[in-house]
Amino acid sequence: MKPTPLWTPSAAANRHTNLTAFMQWLREKKHMHFEYYGQLWEWSVTEPDEFWEHLWHYFDIVHDGTFATVTNGEPMPHTRWFEGTHLNYAEHIFRKASAVYPAIVFKDETGLGREVSWKELKNQTAALQNFLLERGLNVGDRVAAYLPCVPEATVALLAASGLGATWSSCSPDFGTPAVIDRFAQIEPKVLIAVDHYRYGGKVFDKTTTVQELIRALPTVETVIVISEKNTAFIHPTVNIVSWQEVMQRQGHAPVFRRVPFNHPLWVLYSSGTTGLPKAIVHSQGGILLEQLKYGTFHNDFHAGERCFWYTTTGWMMWNYIHGALLAGATMVLYDGSPAYPDLKTLWQFAQDAGIHHFGTSAGFILANLKEGIAPGKDFSLSTLRSISSTGSTLPPEGFAWVYGKLKKDIWLVSMSGGTDVCSAFVGGNPTWPVYAGEIQCRALGCNLQAFDEDGQPVHDDVGEMVITTPMPSMPIFFWNDKTFKRYTESYFDTYPGVWRHGDWVRITPRQGVVIYGRSDATLNRGGVRIGTSEIYRAVDKVAEVKDSLIICLEKDGGQFWMPLFVVMQPGVPLTDEIKKKINTTLRTDYSPRHVPDEIVAVPDIPYTMSGKKTETPVKKVLMGKKVKDVVNAGALRNPEAMEFFVGFGGKK
Repeated sequence: MKPTPLWTPSAAANRHTNLTAFMQWLREKKHMHFEYYGQLWEWSVTEPDEFWEHLWHYFDIVHDGTFATVTNGEPMPHTRWFEGTHLNYAEHIFRKASAVYPAIVFKDETGLGREVSWKELKNQTAALQNFLLERGLNVGDRVAAYLPCVPEATVALLAASGLGATWSSCSPDFGTPAVIDRFAQIEPKVLIAVDHYRYGGKVFDKTTTVQELIRALPTVETVIVISEKNTAFIHPTVNIVSWQEVMQRQGHAPVFRRVPFNHPLWVLYSSGTTGLPKAIVHSQGGILLEQLKYGTFHNDFHAGERCFWYTTTGWMMWNYIHGALLAGATMVLYDGSPAYPDLKTLWQFAQDAGIHHFGTSAGFILANLKEGIAPGKDFSLSTLRSISSTGSTLPPEGFAWVYGKLKKDIWLVSMSGGTDVCSAFVGGNPTWPVYAGEIQCRALGCNLQAFDEDGQPVHDDVGEMVITTPMPSMPIFFWNDKTFKRYTESYFDTYPGVWRHGDWVRITPRQGVVIYGRSDATLNRGGVRIGTSEIYRAVDKVAEVKDSLIICLEKDGGQFWMPLFVVMQPGVPLTDEIKKKINTTLRTDYSPRHVPDEIVAVPDIPYTMSGKKTETPVKKVLMGKKVKDVVNAGALRNPEAMEFFVGFGGKK
């Protein structure tokens, strides 16, 4: 039976979408006729060079130099784009500056709110740049930020990228080892940090962490501290100044150094199953084009609209939402817990701030469902025209809650992508209907397919999510991976020349997309990937634990269950006290997201013959698959260790 749409755009709304405007431009300027989105998508992935060149002209990219070809003809991961051109990401942000609309609307959980005008944003960016130039910041130097989701973080990002420096940020809810694991790889020259942050009605002092970061990052020459308490940090060789002092340097014009298209813009982090977090480097030009494409066409951001995403600076969605500024929209930020003092907080904010586009996680939507929250009844949300969900798969129950309890006439944008491309592969289409449990479409320029085990495309069947042609926002490299070995192993080890993302996916007869969760062992909690190696490094500090194994299962209703299995030292039982010790260590060293849902004592952990833990086979066994179908007993050093998980899975 053909499903019934939950929402269908009106003909009038269709005419005013950015997608419709682009197709009209193609007809008038390029004599290319596309009757509907499916045809446009097909062209964008079969003729990618032509598609991205047309976007270059459509968005009127400001640049120096010329390009002979759009790509260099090399396969992924060595594809390079628009070589010969120079541009600047921050320059394009300020192209849309308005005297009518604010650049940023901000609020924190204490109720403190403020608006930052485009003029203020420009002046503050220029002031920070002036200081950084005095401190000798050069093109390519790294600026690391240990900041919450506050306007100052945006100022710092724009100042750094405007100067051609490379940005990287971590949220202050990350523990010291987690931050050092990330920042030490990129050897920053400048560190910008806070001495405390608020969450859930509590204040967390980070003074000790900042001091430890300064000691652990010997390349840092300058530290800028954002503090309400005027915390004094002293170091014999590092120049430490306050944000307030830096902001006194206003009166300068911002600097926009045009750098090569493929010049590093920022470094994001995604952990694999072993080793340090992957330091993923994206390019100035690649992110610029991708954010213009996705925000304009797939989120349908318009100038003057207010665009919100609940995020921290440690999640790629913080980087992503800056694309709203490229569209001339106002970026809306919130710092604090989305559930403090209750789950109505962000809906109150949406009403008061007049938000048009509300971005959140599937987990937040499902939490509202469980708590019986009805924002459409309790708040006036007349300006709200879309709600976007990512981080994990939004189940049909989530769709039903949106249309039953939030708003009947609203465009629900379920989307999925990754830190790897700092965007979405699949997501919204303002010209198509919304169906329960389905993501509307594959994004323009993203040749996403579902592959079977033989590497052949399948239709309306579950397969491995792959991307078969390059995208500009794919990483230009991983930091300290000069031979591209780790990059290649991360995405191209299964299907040579084809990006394997690690999700199970089905493309529906309506060209919608359903994602069934991770197909690899990387943990995914609310859209934030957690490397199993981080869990193990923390648990190894607990003397009573001999060995451990962590997995994360996607359950019905969009929920996650992340159990930690531990082998205790001989004669040591797993007590509540030890469980508390493990959880405290994980929370302190990394973040609350690293804390498991359950800790279970097991007799042994299965290992391969080469000495690797077998997270993926265990995960599949707990999902109900037979051992013989997920792992070859001859490949295991101790195959009998799997017996516990077979029995345990039956209990779950």
